[in-house]
Amino acid sequence: MKKEIMKLFFKYVVNSFVIVLIGCLIILFFVLHFNKDLPGLEELEQFNPNLVSSVYSVDGEVLKEYATENRVLVPLDELSDTLINALLSTEDKNFYNHWGMNVKRTLIAAVTNVIFSRKSPQGASTITQQLARTLYLSMEKNYIRKIKELIVAIEIEKTYTKDEILEMYLNSVFWGHSCYGIQSASNFYFGKNAYELDLGEMTMLIGILPAPNPFSPFNHHKRATRRRNIVLNNMLEEGCITKLDYVKTINKITNTIEQKDIGIAPYFTEEIRQEIAGNESFNIHKDGLKIYSTLNSVMQKNAEKAYSEQLDYLQKRLDKRLKQNVFLLRKLYEKYYPNNNIPNVSNDSLLTLLPSKCKKVQGAFIAMNPNNGAILAMIGGADFTESKFNRAVQAKRQPGSTFKPIVYTAAIDNGYSASTQLLNQPVAIKQPDGSIWTPSNYDNSTGGLTTLRSGLQHSTNLISIAIVQELITPSVVIDYAHKMGITTYLPAYSSIALGSGDVLIKEMVSAYSIFPNQGIWNKPYMIEKILDRQGNEIYKSPQFSKEALSKETAYIMLNMMQTVIKSGTGGKVRWKYHFYYPAGGKTGTTNDFTDAWFIGFTKDIVAGVWVGVDDPAVSLGNGMSGDKAALPIWAKFMKSTYDSLGLAKKEFIRPEGVREYRICKESKKLPTEFCPVETEIFNVKDAPKTKCKIHGRDVKNKHSDIDF
Repeated sequence: MKKEIMKLFFKYVVNSFVIVLIGCLIILFFVLHFNKDLPGLEELEQFNPNLVSSVYSVDGEVLKEYATENRVLVPLDELSDTLINALLSTEDKNFYNHWGMNVKRTLIAAVTNVIFSRKSPQGASTITQQLARTLYLSMEKNYIRKIKELIVAIEIEKTYTKDEILEMYLNSVFWGHSCYGIQSASNFYFGKNAYELDLGEMTMLIGILPAPNPFSPFNHHKRATRRRNIVLNNMLEEGCITKLDYVKTINKITNTIEQKDIGIAPYFTEEIRQEIAGNESFNIHKDGLKIYSTLNSVMQKNAEKAYSEQLDYLQKRLDKRLKQNVFLLRKLYEKYYPNNNIPNVSNDSLLTLLPSKCKKVQGAFIAMNPNNGAILAMIGGADFTESKFNRAVQAKRQPGSTFKPIVYTAAIDNGYSASTQLLNQPVAIKQPDGSIWTPSNYDNSTGGLTTLRSGLQHSTNLISIAIVQELITPSVVIDYAHKMGITTYLPAYSSIALGSGDVLIKEMVSAYSIFPNQGIWNKPYMIEKILDRQGNEIYKSPQFSKEALSKETAYIMLNMMQTVIKSGTGGKVRWKYHFYYPAGGKTGTTNDFTDAWFIGFTKDIVAGVWVGVDDPAVSLGNGMSGDKAALPIWAKFMKSTYDSLGLAKKEFIRPEGVREYRICKESKKLPTEFCPVETEIFNVKDAPKTKCKIHGRDVKNKHSDIDF
């Protein structure tokens, strides 16, 4: 009997050993077979998931996020214990006690799936297994993937602590709507940081984990609420929350936020994306970059408000004109279809006969810091979702009279002064094609001798023409335009004096920045710095400065452009829009009112506005000049920006080489004791050196032809 017992025992031991050996061999086979497809130790030790890259304004606003996977890392110690308990009570109660696999749950799930032949196998994955699947494996549902998942989970448990695994899981798992990680999900669904979530919000997030799309709070709020309640019940059973917390939360609606639109300043952020898209050293959609831009979100919002108000007004005017055109079309139909035999067409269908581009007023706005070239605000069109074409940096339009300051700059820099006089009289200019060009002033007026200051102040076309006819040449003007940052082709004809060449809005604004910046031109830029996920600076926009003009010329032009705003074509800035800070600027209007401009500056901001229709053959409407169509945007932006930011009132700095002189009002020479006197500023080297000969003593004592 004893022998038989020993024999049976020995047989049992042998059989058990054989079974264990076979099991080990099978496991070894699977490990060796699948190991070549599994991540190595070095890969397991590196947790570098794809992260969202964020673009920040100078005042800390998130302007835009770029990602293939919307993920922001958050340390475990920043998350509440309640959130951790919500996760563990629902997804893995024994997380801190297993070695990567919950044997009991796995066996139960395996038997259930075999017996009931489930098409959708019952899950039993631990948090570690889910992490293995998320980071290193596919979402394919089969037994081979399950074995791989288990092997990787064991390796993860050997490599990381439990808290590290939990942190990686919470920063990796998918929460629907392109959100990966608890921080991105919290922000997307509730507009909060993960550490700010209340009990209802965190349990709703944990509840949707098994199937984020079907349980999405946006698309299926009732389902998401039922899932929230399951998590709350699990937490109550595990003693993680009190009965009172459970009752309060389960009877409360957990609301999600309205989804964000395309972000702040979409034309600007798209320019940033394009600037760094070709850089092979980093990937904006994967590397979790922090992109610190130059844009000020307050200025951007102020610009957008002023812009939208004015474009609404201009659009209504254009729509009214289109309706009038439809009326005329109907009259034509009546003429050619007598006896009221008009084809069955309505006003709307007649409207479709007009070119589609005629129906949309567009505009561009850009503001810069003249002291360094930083772009502070940018609008590239009426609707980014409708048109990605950025008119602030891509559109080439005729600048009209906003080009005149460049013409006057060329004259001032070549020895002429603000008091130089030219005849305000019509001219006939032969064109290269043999035709005769007879330009006129905006109001068809003419006059006598007119100073350069007055010519710019009132935007007198005939004075600008006289400058390139009598003082300098069109080629000289073009040379100065290039010095001031204009890169587009400009024709060397007299018409350049009236802004006949096409320019880019951004380049015109940067050219104007030279005046308040004492002659220094700065290349416009958008990115202050980019940091990688470790906080290292890896990029910044190239910055470049050069002396484009002398301090003296820049100041004299600045001073003349102040006159434009004080009492010239830009006067509405003061008397209508009540912006009283030291400023200069210039209006611009092209033929048939197709382009309306205003560009102006203070000591700290230079901004430019263009308004028009993409098709340059379409007019904004009769009378829609720069001061009516574009200036309101600039003036409202400046006033709201200075008011809202509390910016200081800064005077422009006059260089030592510019002085104020008393001169004769008529001759513009040094006055005699008999001259009517005024003051004017001059570059010292170009100041008047001879006395007036109109009001001298000899003239005063000369006998009249009339005897009394």
